[in-house]
Amino acid sequence: QVQLVESGGGLVQAGGSLRLSCAASGRTFSSYNMGWFRQAPGKEREFVAAVIWSGGSTNYAAFVKGRFTISRDNAKNTVYLQMNSLKPEDTAVYYCAATLRYYYIEYAKDGSYDYWGQGTQVTVSS
Repeated sequence: QVQLVESGGGLVQAGGSLRLSCAASGRTFSSYNMGWFRQAPGKEREFVAAVIWSGGSTNYAAFVKGRFTISRDNAKNTVYLQMNSLKPEDTAVYYCAATLRYYYIEYAKDGSYDYWGQGTQVTVSS
């Protein structure tokens, strides 16, 4: 079992940057594929980015490509989401999630993730 705790959210002006962190408990973190999702008010939760267990493969939603970077440090049991050139439409609660399912088929599906953090609020002002 994995417990996930996000941090790093906050209020930032458009064009600014934030780095989200997701700290995981448990000795098997390095076995899990990790994802970031977000949910804006009145909208469904959507996929943002994912990284395979080894860090060797990453995938992004089209709307964040070139602006966000996902990475992980298995020695620190932590996954990161570096967010640059933030836009007001990036305002949402951001969640990290973990799954052992096959990465290349499941990485963008929130129903495929078994463990979730509590979320961290990101607000981008115009």
